Amino acid sequence: LAQAISAFGSRLSLPFCPSAVRAPSSGNMARGVVKHLKRMFAPRHWMLDKLKGRWAPMPSAGPHKMRECLPLIVMLRERLKYALTYREVKMIVMQRLIKVDGKVRTDMFYPAGFMDVVQIEKTKETFRLLYDTKSRFTLHKISKEEATYKLCRV
Repeated sequence: LAQAISAFGSRLSLPFCPSAVRAPSSGNMARGVVKHLKRMFAPRHWMLDKLKGRWAPMPSAGPHKMRECLPLIVMLRERLKYALTYREVKMIVMQRLIKVDGKVRTDMFYPAGFMDVVQIEKTKETFRLLYDTKSRFTLHKISKEEATYKLCRV
């Protein structure tokens, strides 16, 4: 139809309708936001096991991009080993024990990023997220007075 209109457009008396030119919709178009993340496609710096399940935690929307963050669930379960299961992490976070940059976070998929300060009330520990030499996140233990400032520029 589009070729006919362009070739014979001046000779045809039909009004031009752009919606008639558009191709019929195919079934593979996106249908909203992506809410799941397969474990194999999770960022390498999270260091998740390949065989521990099919799914990886999808970080929530927040101040850091998905490829440049570490969700709280990965931090508590895989790195600090404070929880063994999803349910245990949910209990820890919902008790309002975790602070990121001085603010209580109850979303266990909250994306903590580079130079963020993570405080755990019960254990009285404070960590700063830094990169190691292989571009992986490490939780560097810091003191209370060091937790009050954040280096934004070098």
